[in-house]
Amino acid sequence: MGLQVNIIKKLPGFELRVDFKADNDILGFLGASGSGKSMTLSCIAGIVTPDSGKIILNGRVLFDSENKINIPVRERKVGFLFQNYALFPNMTVEQNIGFGLLKSISKVERIDKIKKKILDLQLNGMEKRYPYQLSGGQQQRVALARALVVDPEILLLDEPFSALDEHLRNSMILQLKDDLMGFKGTSIFVTHNMEEAYQLCNNIIIIAGGSIDAIGFKDAIFNSPPTLCAAKLTGCKNISKAKKIESNIIEAIDWGCKITFNYEVEDSIADIGIRAHYLEIMVDDEDVNTFNCWVVFTSETLFRTKVYLKFSEPIGDEKDFDILWDTSKEEWDLVKDKPLPLKIRINPEKVIQINRN
Repeated sequence: MGLQVNIIKKLPGFELRVDFKADNDILGFLGASGSGKSMTLSCIAGIVTPDSGKIILNGRVLFDSENKINIPVRERKVGFLFQNYALFPNMTVEQNIGFGLLKSISKVERIDKIKKKILDLQLNGMEKRYPYQLSGGQQQRVALARALVVDPEILLLDEPFSALDEHLRNSMILQLKDDLMGFKGTSIFVTHNMEEAYQLCNNIIIIAGGSIDAIGFKDAIFNSPPTLCAAKLTGCKNISKAKKIESNIIEAIDWGCKITFNYEVEDSIADIGIRAHYLEIMVDDEDVNTFNCWVVFTSETLFRTKVYLKFSEPIGDEKDFDILWDTSKEEWDLVKDKPLPLKIRINPEKVIQINRN
């Protein structure tokens, strides 16, 4: 049956207004800091009370402003994995895991539940350790065990990888994916990292300014972002205002070029974008969508080169560019010494089209 949320929460200078449903799967919340992601989780958990609306979990009403229903946190059957894990420093691993269990259960049942989660999450041998004696990955598994030991109907994960370094983050994403395989309820995973969202989630909600900007299957959201905000949050670095000038031709206003498609484009076109790694280097300009580009400056990462390009010859030392090409160092080495302008193709099949609402 899953989760249904339709709530409004007014805060100073900010209003959260979300309406969505989630099945027994991992739903990703992708948005910038301060967009309302964590506040939504807090409302679902009962930590924060919305001003109005409803929250229903598997047919059970957790919150209903009209009927004055507001189920306490401990009775909501919600597992919450906090951003900083929120482990108690003066408690051992087993004490942290058992903290959320009801006092009414027997001592034997309590011990059995804790032992099972210790085994499930490969924490055996660490039962008597304190949080400071654990690695970041181990702390996360303790926090996840604590969230799961209460047999929740929903699991809320609030940016659980934000405190981890890059290497540990990658391994923990794979670990968490495995850990969640056995969880049969709804999971909501909050992040501002698009790669985390893509790796862990099947469906994604883009949230901006307290409202849902886009929602859908992850491949649809990433391959064809329906809004400008969705395009930016999914990593599109090259975006231009656009207008249709012929049935199959769009003018990219900010780039000062025209892109030809092999089909008629929508009259309502407002913006276009292309991801930086989709730009193509050409040896000639026979293709109608190949343009002369001048290198303004470059920036190197460990394995790739970011090339900042302009569609007209740059004036002086200004670092004003039109478009970014993200390429491998090997490919850049092959062309960096060629005379300018470079011939860059914008593949119309890779162009993101964003229409006015």
